Amino acid sequence: MEEALRLKKATYHLWTFTISKIISILGSNVLAFGISLYILKMTGSATSFAVNLICSILPRVILSSIAGSLADRYSKKVIILTSQAVTVLLMGGLLIYGYISGITVTSIYVVTALYAITSTFNSVTFSSSIACLVNEERIQKAMSFNQMSMSIAAIGGPAIGGMMYGFVSIEVFLMVHMVAYLLAFLLEATMDFKLYSKKGDETEVETGMFQSLKEGFQYAKSKKAVSTILLVALWVNFFFSVLSVGGTFILVEVLKIKSQHVGVIQSAGAVGMLVTSIFLSTRKQAKYPLLQSKRFILLMAITLGLTAIPLWIAFTYSVNVTFYIMIFFSFSVFGVFVNTPIGVMMQTEVEESYRGRVLGILEAMAMGMMPLGTIIFGILFDHVEPQWILLGSCIALLAITSYMMRSSIIKQIYPELTDAKTDLKEKVQHT
Repeated sequence: MEEALRLKKATYHLWTFTISKIISILGSNVLAFGISLYILKMTGSATSFAVNLICSILPRVILSSIAGSLADRYSKKVIILTSQAVTVLLMGGLLIYGYISGITVTSIYVVTALYAITSTFNSVTFSSSIACLVNEERIQKAMSFNQMSMSIAAIGGPAIGGMMYGFVSIEVFLMVHMVAYLLAFLLEATMDFKLYSKKGDETEVETGMFQSLKEGFQYAKSKKAVSTILLVALWVNFFFSVLSVGGTFILVEVLKIKSQHVGVIQSAGAVGMLVTSIFLSTRKQAKYPLLQSKRFILLMAITLGLTAIPLWIAFTYSVNVTFYIMIFFSFSVFGVFVNTPIGVMMQTEVEESYRGRVLGILEAMAMGMMPLGTIIFGILFDHVEPQWILLGSCIALLAITSYMMRSSIIKQIYPELTDAKTDLKEKVQHT
């Protein structure tokens, strides 16, 4: 009877988690859309927009590991609800400041940085809580629903923001964000973050912060699967930033694709993510997640290389648009097939007492390479023909992935694969 109640509660968590994520991420995307246009309108400067982007990324890089350490040591529910509440207060504070003195670009920078801090603590802690909220058999469904939430928000955020912009003030964007996070707060307050926890009620605070982080790194290093994921994520995020930097440049400046068609092409990526997330939510968890991820990273690298084809071969306008719709759709599909099994593996293979720190390290390493990749590829696109940059990134990523996730490493992580091949070979010899 007790297990039946836990399963019922886990089902409630699955849907509450999904709804709260959709609401909060959608509100965040609507605000991000409005803020970006507001900054460009006020300053007319791409540099100002870039500064706001740095204010959003840098705190995540610096604080992800610390957020993970706190998630392992203290109440996850308290951290999540506190971060949500502080976010609501931040937006309220900016609203009040705006009514008194008027919203300035500097005030937006400050609030963006503070919001990045609260969202870092929220996202890392929530990610480390998934295995505590649902039973192990439904972790993949939870991870798929999380991806689905992001894709719905990616489609709906710009659409809602676009409809609102021009008709409402920036204050309305802030109020929408406040309401979204307040609703998410109320939903998350009803969740039991210890439902499937394997830890006791005691709080482990004996070690200092630095020692705690050091233990997290040592644990990640001791687990071959985890250390492999961390290193691959580092390079994957670096080389795939070539598409975020050069994608729009190639479409608009090189191929002269109209802005409305660029929007359709980019939306295809969100649709691909949504379709694949729904598909994976109905499937069983991958038996060899790292092997599956390797295959789809290689497919993503090949897709990246294919992106350069219209730069070498002259196609008609409609063929170019159709080609890039397929590219962006495929890229997102493969990306979900990479992220979901890895996410499930991190929930099931990493011990709960280290999960926050490991996920925090993963996010810090992944996010840390994005600004570097943005700068390097931004300079390269100004001096090198884009097709060579895309082809070079494709080859480098294929080589790095093939080496870091080579067969000997995969077999070391999954020794049963070697046993299965040996058994198959013996059967063939006997026949």
